[in-house]
Amino acid sequence: MKRLSFSRYRAIVKKEIIQIKRDKPSLAIAIVMPIMLLFLFGYAVNTDVEHIQTAVWDQSNSKASREIVQKLENTEIFQIATYAASYQELERMINNGEIGVGVVIPPDFDNHRDNHQQAKIQLLIDGSDPNNARTAANNAQLIIQNESITTQEGYLQKQGIDKIEAPLIAEARVLFNPNMKSIVFNVPALIGLIMQNVTMTLTAFSLVREKERGTMEQLIVTPIRPVELILGKITPYVLIGLFSFSIVLLIGTSWFGVPVKGSLVLLFCLSLLFLVTTLTLGVFISTVAKTQLQAMQIAFALILPSVLLSGFMFPRETMPMVIQWLGGIIPLTYFLEILRGIFLKGVDLTALWQETLGMSAIFFLICTVVILKFRKKID
Repeated sequence: MKRLSFSRYRAIVKKEIIQIKRDKPSLAIAIVMPIMLLFLFGYAVNTDVEHIQTAVWDQSNSKASREIVQKLENTEIFQIATYAASYQELERMINNGEIGVGVVIPPDFDNHRDNHQQAKIQLLIDGSDPNNARTAANNAQLIIQNESITTQEGYLQKQGIDKIEAPLIAEARVLFNPNMKSIVFNVPALIGLIMQNVTMTLTAFSLVREKERGTMEQLIVTPIRPVELILGKITPYVLIGLFSFSIVLLIGTSWFGVPVKGSLVLLFCLSLLFLVTTLTLGVFISTVAKTQLQAMQIAFALILPSVLLSGFMFPRETMPMVIQWLGGIIPLTYFLEILRGIFLKGVDLTALWQETLGMSAIFFLICTVVILKFRKKID
């Protein structure tokens, strides 16, 4: 058995250090990524439900009704965003995703409460996010129950009565997902996440593979314009992506039993926009990466933040504003709202125009950057 040579060992270490220095993108990812992930997990991973946007239709407009509303807001779980003028307005705001909870206080609330009769408060809750819905329903009912006990105790002491009907009752009506099943909330999001990961890595690895083989340089020296090259590269993958999307959509609806309440045509049109955006993002990765390993590292560095910041796992409302802004540059953030809106609420484009506009802006931004980078190489 040959003796271990320290000089040979030192030579290998020196050679490896030189190779690592030359591979600066991988070195940067190894140093920057742990720091980035620590901050993302530290700020984005928050399962506490806070500041649920809430609208109130206060038909009583009395001191007692205002006290109830104030107690709801004091919990910091509910944030009173606006006051509605009708039941239909509350439903519209929930459909459009403007609020998560609607509070309906009847006109006879104050009279019933003063006369120690049952005064009912109705809660309209967006059940598309089961975690938020359960938290909202439980906390609202607990607050109203405590207020009811306080009112009851005061009346019993004055009248010397042992028991009366609960003077305040909270009736919760959960919209879109009455049983608050997590699978109904998760399956549309999983479809979006899977499609992002598959399509982005398809174009990223494909173009980097051409770089390694030298065929990309042959394309660049031809009269082909950057736009033509990009469109030609992503078109076959768009078709593959649409076929793959159709399969996972079929499995999600038939096997997992999550129905699509909205328009399938609208769903496919907006899914096409998302696929083109993520495929172009894959092309952008390929312009930065020199090897398939680097492409994989960059793709992973983008996939994990998209899971954390898009609202896939954790509600974006609980994240700091800076983190929410970062999530606003991720295409999946908008696509998840689109998927859940069409799947669970059956909304149309009038309720999803902001998400569509945001995703379109990201597509044009990425496309512009990619074209400029390709143009530099052609020049």
